[in-house]
Amino acid sequence: MDRRIFIKTSTAIGGATLIGNSLAFGESMDPFAAPPDAPWFDRSMRWAQLAFVENDPGHYDPDFWLAYFKRIHADGALLSAGGVVAFYPTNIPLHHRSDWLGTSDPLGYLIEGCRKLNMSVILRTDPHAARQDVYEAHPDWIAVSADGKQRRHWANPDLWVTCALGPYNFEFMTQVNNEIIERYQPEAIFSNRWGGHGICYCEHCIQHFKAFSGLALPQTNQSGLSTAMASGDKNDPAYRQYRVWRTNRLKELWFLWDAEIRRRKPTARFIPNGFPDKLITGQHADFFFADQQARSGVIPPWSLAKHAKELRATMGMKPQVGIFSVGLEEPYRWKDSVQSNAEIRVWVAEGVANGLRPCFVKFGGFIYDKRWMETVEKMYVKYYENEKYLRNTSPLVRVGVVYSEQTTNNYGGELWQKNYRDHAYGIYHALVEDHLPFEMVNDQLLDAEHLAPYKLLILPNIAALSDKQCGQLTKFVENGGSLLATFETSRYDEEGKRRTDFGLSDIFGVSSSDAVEGPLQNSYLRLKADPQTGNFHPVLKDLEDAYRIINGTHRVN
Repeated sequence: MDRRIFIKTSTAIGGATLIGNSLAFGESMDPFAAPPDAPWFDRSMRWAQLAFVENDPGHYDPDFWLAYFKRIHADGALLSAGGVVAFYPTNIPLHHRSDWLGTSDPLGYLIEGCRKLNMSVILRTDPHAARQDVYEAHPDWIAVSADGKQRRHWANPDLWVTCALGPYNFEFMTQVNNEIIERYQPEAIFSNRWGGHGICYCEHCIQHFKAFSGLALPQTNQSGLSTAMASGDKNDPAYRQYRVWRTNRLKELWFLWDAEIRRRKPTARFIPNGFPDKLITGQHADFFFADQQARSGVIPPWSLAKHAKELRATMGMKPQVGIFSVGLEEPYRWKDSVQSNAEIRVWVAEGVANGLRPCFVKFGGFIYDKRWMETVEKMYVKYYENEKYLRNTSPLVRVGVVYSEQTTNNYGGELWQKNYRDHAYGIYHALVEDHLPFEMVNDQLLDAEHLAPYKLLILPNIAALSDKQCGQLTKFVENGGSLLATFETSRYDEEGKRRTDFGLSDIFGVSSSDAVEGPLQNSYLRLKADPQTGNFHPVLKDLEDAYRIINGTHRVN
């Protein structure tokens, strides 16, 4: 490669640097394109999702979408196939065919068209609900609320909510997956809303949880929250055991579906839409969707990027696809609405800048409002033209922000612990505002190998840390690293039990009593110059004219 071209194409971009290949490339080969024998999941860079509704067959125009896919250079498609509704002529009893399907197979036609465009194809299922005939044939497949009643669907009274952890998924949906993979040979099956909706009290969940824990299922209130969650008591034994059991059960389901799919097509995968443990996700997923489609209220524009960084902390540089909606994300479910062009651009750009491969989702195949289409087309065309800069990237950072599902699960019972995530949001926003490149670090990966890239670790109230984790952080400091920790970091062990002092008190150089003071009223921090030099510390740059600034609402003594 010409030296000037190498320098140009290996320049750091947006906190990431391009990683070269050790092979010698011929003049005709693009070193930044996926090699011909690369796994399918690393091939596609621009995805298109059509989330069909039941009356789409016969009403939407597949050729319209195929022409659009070609125009925007989409090279991956995510298409609804089965579950609540079968959008193909299924032969499985109780798998409800769309009432508008007739004898046609528009899904097969669309898949064939995508293949001609050399697109990867993933087919989507949604097993969260079923119809009356399923209820009548298998009432034990239906989710049960704490009052013992089977659950009607919250939005469609003609549907029943299914139990995610019982035979409906483990047996019936396994058949559906097998039929789809055998008939259409997609690259993968992606399952939406596969993990259930709250605690289910059906006979299968009661029996399985009892066998696992020896306990009865934790109770829920009228809002569907467990009483432990509603009260903030995350140390409730039944609820703690339920979290572990549910994660194990979903992992079992993931592995079952994945094994059945690979048995029929070895290169194919099952891709869950979300999983309750990011460490397990990173260990076992070859490819993943970050499904945070849009924002509402005061959600910051970097929220999708944070989600991507958290997954990358465990997945490394394995492909992540960021699903974004062209419609408004509100509880009123305006699925046929359209976001403003500026909103779509900033949301997608944040994801792409942080390593996500974009995937637009259109709810329903029929178009009521085309205003979003030109915006997505312009973005996708630019990403296509600059694809070589978006491949083979790796973070170029020296700052890591630790996040902790362990703390999320085991901390939060006291008043000052209620808004735990605000600590991380504040740190994240401050780093973004100051244009400091950083990555997220999973608290289960604090070994020397995973911390090697970092000179500074920030722990925003990572309250629950084990003795082993404290030892790893101490070793990081002994090896020359720096820590910035806030509030109750290390005050509790991995199970949320309060220590007599900080677990990191030795490297903090401070100790703590049992008291947390607050909420504080009219509280301030006083800023002082060095008495010998008269200068402020560099961290107080631009605050030289401020003798005091607002303090926090609580204080650890």
